[in-house]
Amino acid sequence: MIEELKERVLAGEQINRAEALRLAEAPLKELTEAADEIRTRFCGRTFDLCTIINGKCGRCSEDCKYCAQSVHYHTACTGAYELLRAEKLVEQAKYNAEQGVLRYSIVTSGKRLSDREVDAVCESIREIRAQVGILVCVSFGLLSERQFEKLKRAGASRVHCNLETSERYFPQVCTTHTYRDKIETLKAAIRAGLEVCSGGIIGLGETMEDRIDMVLTARELGVKSIPVNLLNPIPGTPYEHNPVLTNEELCRTAAVFRFLIPDASIRLAGGRGLVEDKGEKCFKSGANAAISGDMLTTAGITVQTDMELLKNIGYEVKLDDE
Repeated sequence: MIEELKERVLAGEQINRAEALRLAEAPLKELTEAADEIRTRFCGRTFDLCTIINGKCGRCSEDCKYCAQSVHYHTACTGAYELLRAEKLVEQAKYNAEQGVLRYSIVTSGKRLSDREVDAVCESIREIRAQVGILVCVSFGLLSERQFEKLKRAGASRVHCNLETSERYFPQVCTTHTYRDKIETLKAAIRAGLEVCSGGIIGLGETMEDRIDMVLTARELGVKSIPVNLLNPIPGTPYEHNPVLTNEELCRTAAVFRFLIPDASIRLAGGRGLVEDKGEKCFKSGANAAISGDMLTTAGITVQTDMELLKNIGYEVKLDDE
C-alpha cells in the first residue's frame, strides 16, 4: 500500500483523505523511508531554515489553550511589551543573517495589529530590507487585505497564520476567533500577493484525522510552507498536563504530511527541542525545513547547532522557493 501510494505521488497524483488515514496506520520505517524518497524527488537537498522574533509580547486577548501569552491564563510569561522599535528588529535581522539564516519572521501577540502598528512595522520592514536584505515574514494576526497590501509594498514576502488543527477540533482549542477567520486571513494575504505559511500544533488532544484534515485545508489554499509544532505543555495553560508526543509520532505525522503535499516545506517549529535528536529523524522522514533559534516564550535550538546537524545529514540551507 505504501509503495502504491508513493508511486502515485511521484507520478504527480494527489492522495485523498482515506488514503492518508491508511498511511497513518502503516509500519513506521517503511512510511518514513517512502516519505523521504518523495521529499528527495520534489525538494532535493534544499532545507529552508528560518528564525522568529517576538515583536510584541503578552497580554493577548485570545484564549488559545496552548499559549503562555494569553491574558486568560496565569503563566510565567510576565515580560509583556509593546511593538519593538525598528532598531531592535533590524539588529536581530542582521544577527540572524550573519549566521546564514535566509528568512526572518516577526511575530506579534494579540488578535491583530492596529493600523497604526502596521504602519510602524512597515517602516521596520523597509529598514530591514534596505540594510540587511534577509527575507521578512510576518505573523500579525487576523489582518485585512488592505493591511497585507501595505506589508507587501514595504517588503514582506510571506504571511504566517497557523490553522492549528482541523475545523472540527478548533473550537476545543480557541473560542475567541474562528477557523473561518483564519482561512479568510490566509485568502486575504494571497490576494495581496503574499506567500503563505500555515500549519499547526500536534499534541493538543486531536486525532490523526484532525491533523490530516488541517493539511488538506492547507493544500486547498495552496500553502507550501507547513509548520509542525510539537505541543510544549506550558504550566498555567489548560494544556499543561498534556503528554509530550513521542519522536515516532512526530516522524509519522511529518511523513503523512509529505505524502499529502509532496513539494511543501514541512517545517518543524516549536517543541522540537523536546525530542532527544532535535529533529534529525524527522528530517529523514519527510520534513525539510525548521524554525531555528528561540521560540516566542521558550528556548529553542541555536542556529549553529542546526547548521552543523543539517551539514552532517547532507542538506543545503536554501530558500524553499529558489
